[in-house]
Amino acid sequence: MVAHIETVAFLGLDARSVDVQVQISGGLPAFTIVGLPDKAVGESRERVRAALTALGLGLPPKRITVNLAPADLPKEGSHFDLPIALGLLVAMDVIAAADMDRYVALGELSLDGSISAVAGALPAAMAANARGRGIICPAASGSEAAWAGFGAETAGVLAPENLIQLINHLKGAQLLSEPKPLRAEVETALPDLADIKGQESAKRALEVAAAGGHNMLMVGPPGAGKSMLAARLPSILPPLSPREMLDTSMIASIAGELSEGRLSRTRPFRAPHHSASMAALIGGGLRVRPGEVSLAHTGVLFLDELPEFARAVLDSLRQPIETGEAVVARANAHVTFPARFQLIAAMNPCRCGYAGDPSRACARVPKCVLDYQAKLSGPLVDRIDLHIDVPPVSARDLALPPAAEGSREVAIRVAAARARQVARFETAGAPHIRVNAHADGDLLERTAHLSEEARAFLMEAADRVRLTARGYHRIIRVARTLADLDEAETISRLHAAEALSYRNQNGAALGVAA
Repeated sequence: MVAHIETVAFLGLDARSVDVQVQISGGLPAFTIVGLPDKAVGESRERVRAALTALGLGLPPKRITVNLAPADLPKEGSHFDLPIALGLLVAMDVIAAADMDRYVALGELSLDGSISAVAGALPAAMAANARGRGIICPAASGSEAAWAGFGAETAGVLAPENLIQLINHLKGAQLLSEPKPLRAEVETALPDLADIKGQESAKRALEVAAAGGHNMLMVGPPGAGKSMLAARLPSILPPLSPREMLDTSMIASIAGELSEGRLSRTRPFRAPHHSASMAALIGGGLRVRPGEVSLAHTGVLFLDELPEFARAVLDSLRQPIETGEAVVARANAHVTFPARFQLIAAMNPCRCGYAGDPSRACARVPKCVLDYQAKLSGPLVDRIDLHIDVPPVSARDLALPPAAEGSREVAIRVAAARARQVARFETAGAPHIRVNAHADGDLLERTAHLSEEARAFLMEAADRVRLTARGYHRIIRVARTLADLDEAETISRLHAAEALSYRNQNGAALGVAA
């Protein structure tokens, strides 16, 4: 007899169905797992053996073969423990095979028979629900799996704390209550924009970036407030929509970072250290995990001290910025994670940080400025919409009272501008586009609504500043956001001029007059 238990293997966010086949046959005692298992799956033998012994169930002295089909799909992770154990229990006639036909199972076993939490319960539950099955998962992952919204026609969620509870439930000796999805965590107080004193131009640019989802680079000396500005961006961004919340939570679930199975409406804010590797930023590793760009999906990726990152790591951001996806290529598989993030970067003008202050700058100016900024490739800088100079804050600015306008007031304007964008893109037949920064090609041409004066101005500016095609389109996107903030249907010459000033801080010196 061959017992069949369904589980999943993760390929990105895709939960692929895996048939765990267990056979107990005559021959010399052995316990073999085949089907392209990794080290963690191979070690399941000892965890399963110890867990069943803790229940008083010894494995029969026969040949045990476990096949994980399809055999050409890599199997990674400890969540195969529970389906292998359930397959053995079916093969040993401890539980009925019919009871397992309605479920997908995953979970890691401890030596005492308890079931530990595993990553990926939410996407596994979504896949099980799509196939009309329920899910058996650890109790610690039950509330996370319950977000899949199982209906009355499916078996629902079984979330036992140990194997004894599960066996008793299946035999009718104990009733496991179905877990409920925990409410989204209460939003904590975010740093307020009112804390920033001075820096009015930078705060204006931050509002524009939030309203249109634009990437932004801040350049200024140490202590000017670049990190403070970036940390306050989440406080003016609108909360996640239900769809965005689910997408973000599925990525966090795969990464094992979904705290207590709670979904949050706060947009992610990721700030990796500049020593981060390419695998940490883009994704990868021995077990493919989403990187920082995917964990920042629908939110903000803040890169402080931008030139200190390895150049190859920074250049690997080009494709995710353009496509909204991070592709991890391996010899046996290509894994794709969503990565539609908003890049906010900060850097000093040079290594010493004081190139603009003759009294504090080093002796290598201006060569140190060129050397330091040359670490950033032109194609990467070309993908950043807003380039902002952040001057040092004077003691007089610090003595000023707190700003009258804080994050609350700015967030209202940002939300209104984004609502106009959503309505415009839905009218244009592109409901999947939510912000101006993601509009491209024909959609941008149909929704930008450039006035003739603005178009003529941009044509002249493109020739004088030698804008790339990408740079030209990004200026139009920023100008469209400025018009949305002003509640204007058409992009005016003033909007185009301000957008150009964010694109090229030296526009006036090059002869481009507003």
